[in-house]
Amino acid sequence: MTSTSQAETAAPAPLPLPDDDGTAGVLSGPWRALTLGIVSVVLLLAFEATAVNTAMPTAAQQLDGISLYAFAFSGYFTTTLLAMVVSGQWCDRRGPLVPLFSGIAVFAAGLVTAGTAVNMWMFVAGRAVQGLGGGLVIVALYVVVGRAFPERLRPAVFAAFSAAWVLPSILGPVISGAVTQHLGWRWVFLAVPVLVLLPLAVMGPALRRAERSQPPLQAGPYDWRRTRDAAMVAVGAALLQYAGQRLDVWAPLPAAAGLALLGPAVLRLLPTGTLRAARGLPTVILLRAIAAGAFFASELFIPLMMQTQRGLSVTMAGLTLAPGGLAWAFGSWLQGRPGADRHRAALIRIGFLSTAIAVGGAALVLFPAVPVWVTAVFWGVGGAGMGMAIASISVLMMKLSKPEETGENSAALQLGDALGNVLLTGLAGVLFAALGGGAVGAAADGGPLPAGAFAAVFLTMPVVALVGAALSGRATARAGA
Repeated sequence: MTSTSQAETAAPAPLPLPDDDGTAGVLSGPWRALTLGIVSVVLLLAFEATAVNTAMPTAAQQLDGISLYAFAFSGYFTTTLLAMVVSGQWCDRRGPLVPLFSGIAVFAAGLVTAGTAVNMWMFVAGRAVQGLGGGLVIVALYVVVGRAFPERLRPAVFAAFSAAWVLPSILGPVISGAVTQHLGWRWVFLAVPVLVLLPLAVMGPALRRAERSQPPLQAGPYDWRRTRDAAMVAVGAALLQYAGQRLDVWAPLPAAAGLALLGPAVLRLLPTGTLRAARGLPTVILLRAIAAGAFFASELFIPLMMQTQRGLSVTMAGLTLAPGGLAWAFGSWLQGRPGADRHRAALIRIGFLSTAIAVGGAALVLFPAVPVWVTAVFWGVGGAGMGMAIASISVLMMKLSKPEETGENSAALQLGDALGNVLLTGLAGVLFAALGGGAVGAAADGGPLPAGAFAAVFLTMPVVALVGAALSGRATARAGA
């Protein structure tokens, strides 16, 4: 991992494809097929995410697993930690093709495991397998962007990624809710693997052509120490989550073991200075962790809150999240406009402030007098902020990376994302369970859960987002660096 100043001064733009005249857009010239192919993968992941968020409360209730509700999400991100590091090194040495297609296959296998689960622990295991596949896929996609697209097109590509969430955000909750109510939640998971065939058919030839046009990779031998460290992070995070679920006199033992594994490994895997927010790339990685954790740790509780506290149907509870996906695409589009590069730090800061407002505002629905649509409006505000912040963070990461380190730095960015999700979702789960959110009896009877359990989550995460806003100015290098 290079320092920020080295990466910024030494990172040349990737070689353009032979017929690039410097004016073609992402949907024209040599990039049309490639863009459509990789966006179709993001579309698949988006449909899965929105469908799962909608169906998860029903699945957890029917499997008597409300107390493990957060674990079903954080288990996904825990295994993603390991897969991301493996994918980063794999991509830097062999290119992104094999990690990408392997990840899609593993992801589909996880969906089948979750869809056939007979208890909550088997369901969590299926989600963990999904995380392995998702980690391989997302890093490979970032490497494709870094290798195949010139710097001038990368903001537009990341905006296209966000736009791919628009249709799933609208139709995902409706389709998932209808399937859950009429066919059962299992079919939400079992039907998604069929969609894998489309990305495989669309993007395969385009990716091969793009890779053949690129210079040979110059990365060194595979670093097994990084894989070991990634495994330590995954096991350490799992132990911390387990300790948080126990909440008894023995809980400090797995918690201490988890910290002993997690701390040293994270320091070795992330850029030097990440935990102290050193200016440039380290802060970029840290901001990604804060943004992802604060937003998604809150989002996963919204459908459950809407169903148990306000009596909404599965479909309507899922639709509460739809404005967030739509606004996310809009925010990402804004950061891709001409001239936005001069204001990256400001865009990130606005994104974090919007997230803090959205998460705090979403909790207002806990007051019976507040209409349920208020949460949807606030979540749209948060989605717009996340669209600006996440895409801007990704653009900065690419700008601060050498071509031969794009995979490693992309893996570090996604590792920060997953680690933020694991730790903050785990924290949310602990707060939720400690204040009565794991009351299986109330959930099974369709009754409300303690409002304080939800309030603890929605009052903690805005504080985390405000920390991100305070650090956003450190994401760019000093003048003259």
